[in-house]
Amino acid sequence: MQNTPKRRPHRNRRGLFLGAVIGAVAGYFAGRALGNPAMGIVLGMVAGSALLYRVNPGPWNRP
Repeated sequence: MQNTPKRRPHRNRRGLFLGAVIGAVAGYFAGRALGNPAMGIVLGMVAGSALLYRVNPGPWNRP
């Protein structure tokens, strides 16, 4: 049997924070257009942080 390293997706705290901030701003404007900016902020934070937690948002983790 060959010992192959497992490939893990990127998971980083910086992406979590950056996604929450960007998602909150985008959610505010989307929620304001739909009539409820507070709910847009909350949903935007959750969606943005979940997306950028898995996707590496920059070259910070390169060797």
